[in-house]
Amino acid sequence: MQIGVAELIACGVQPTQARIYGPIMGDGLAVFEITTKPRVAAFLAQVAVESANFTRTEESLFYKTPERIHAMWPQRVPSLQLADTLCGKPRELANTVYSNRLGNGDPLSDDGWRYRGRGLIQLTGRSNYKVAGDALRVDYVTKPDLVAEPADALMTACWFWASIQANVLADASLIDSITRKVNGPGMVAADERRSRFEHNLQVL
Repeated sequence: MQIGVAELIACGVQPTQARIYGPIMGDGLAVFEITTKPRVAAFLAQVAVESANFTRTEESLFYKTPERIHAMWPQRVPSLQLADTLCGKPRELANTVYSNRLGNGDPLSDDGWRYRGRGLIQLTGRSNYKVAGDALRVDYVTKPDLVAEPADALMTACWFWASIQANVLADASLIDSITRKVNGPGMVAADERRSRFEHNLQVL
């Protein structure tokens, strides 16, 4: 099915963002066979929630309270005292919570910050940037900022969608199962993801 500016607006995307993503949406979806109504409806529902309705393609990591930092990363930031030292310091926070995992080096490598979450479905960690880049034939390891640009933000999201076999789940309307694979056990905004899916099905 065809997805352009009008279809994105019908699915609740604001006109400004729809005009950015509408012209490139169809080709990206087609590459990864996100082409039936249930698949498109589910993809747009998940991506809209993950990207604040297509307005955010980069993780900010700017937190004002230690309580929130500790709640988000209780194992990486195990005390409110440590969390307090990271308030308002996104780079230090990224290098604390993302170091020594996801293919990243230690905090001094700056990998946590360099490979922080980007894209419409946030790609995070050096190893994920490498795998996605290899699949899409783009060197995201040396040019990680590209993932925040509209075309690459879309393509990495489509690639991730395919990597978790979300098309099969969308065919069966298993939206919560997709949410769990996209968002993890937190299942953030699960109700909104379901309602957006149902709305998208109706308007597409």
